[in-house]
Amino acid sequence: MSDPSSLLPSNATAMERAFEQATADLSALPVPLRELWSPDACPEHLLPWLAWSLSLDSWQPYWPEAIKRERIRQAVEIARRKGTAKSVRDVVSAFGSSLALREWWQTSPRGTPHTFEVVLTLGAGVPNTAAYQDDIIGEIERTKPVRSHFTFTLGLSATGGLGLQGAARPIVYRRIQAVEAP
Repeated sequence: MSDPSSLLPSNATAMERAFEQATADLSALPVPLRELWSPDACPEHLLPWLAWSLSLDSWQPYWPEAIKRERIRQAVEIARRKGTAKSVRDVVSAFGSSLALREWWQTSPRGTPHTFEVVLTLGAGVPNTAAYQDDIIGEIERTKPVRSHFTFTLGLSATGGLGLQGAARPIVYRRIQAVEAP
């Protein structure tokens, strides 16, 4: 006789019934789909699979976790605008960096048509290695307009502040200059 809770037909084989029994508990397992598809909530060890499902062109295990999550977060928007200057800006910002982009018609004198200049400035907290810079250049190559060519310059960003010692230093020099020897 057939089991009323079973979806199998009455002529199911013993192996099919055994398989149904073995897999019956699988439907009770919770599957947190919203968390798995969220770049912010997805467990770190599953991020490469999420990136693959969104068709990210490149993925490196040595990237910081924040960069991986940002790349996934911006993947759809970059793919929508692929082949534009905005997509180049977005892909560089996803790597935690900034850039100055000047197209051929923005230079003085005008440059060669379909060329642009990129000045990349790496942000704080990102690897400053040649491999990481090559990854960024590779993504610029993938997202730029196909007919365009570019020149690349790596810029440096430095931040500083005026501390107590820096503020007190001119006073010390002024005092030294004000005292006259007998």
